[in-house]
Amino acid sequence: MSAQVLSAQQQRLVIDEVERYLDLVSREFNVELPRIEVRFDLIGKTVGMYRKKRDERVIRFNAYVFAKYWQESLHDTVPHEVAHYVSDIMFDCRYIRPHGREWQSIMRFFGVEPKTRCYFDLSDIPGREIRRFDYLCGCGTHQLTAVRHNRIKAGKRRYFCRSCSAELVQVA
Repeated sequence: MSAQVLSAQQQRLVIDEVERYLDLVSREFNVELPRIEVRFDLIGKTVGMYRKKRDERVIRFNAYVFAKYWQESLHDTVPHEVAHYVSDIMFDCRYIRPHGREWQSIMRFFGVEPKTRCYFDLSDIPGREIRRFDYLCGCGTHQLTAVRHNRIKAGKRRYFCRSCSAELVQVA
C-alpha cells in the first residue's frame, strides 16, 4: 500500500480543530491567544510538533500519518500540540516541563487523556532520507551521517574506528 496524504479539505478540518481548541481556551481563561501557523510538512515517524524558535511559533503535522490514522490524529494529536502552544503562551515553556502538569491540565480541560506517545504502524509512511558518506580506516569502510561528515569537514571533530583505532578518512 502506498502512503496517502491529506486532502486540502482534511487540512482545513485540522486547522479548524486547532482554532476550536484555541477559542475554547480564550473563552474559558480570558486569555489572548494569537493564531498560530499550522503546517503539514513533517515527515518520518513524528506525528505532530509544536515549535517555538525565537518569536516564531508553528504547529506541524505529518500529513501521511493523519491520512492513515485520521480519527486518532484528530482526537489526540491536534489537542496534544495545541496544549503545548497554550502552555507556552500561558506559562512560558522556558519554565515548565514539556509534558508537565501545566500541559496535562490543558489536555484534561480539552477532555483528552494526556498521553505523550501513540503506537501506530508507520512502516508504510515515507521517512527522511539520511545521506551517508563513505570513510576508510585500517580495517574497512564505514558510513557516516551527514552530521558527522560536516563536523569533519568543518574541522570540528575527528572520528576513529572502534576496532583498529585508526582515524576515519573520507573515500575520495
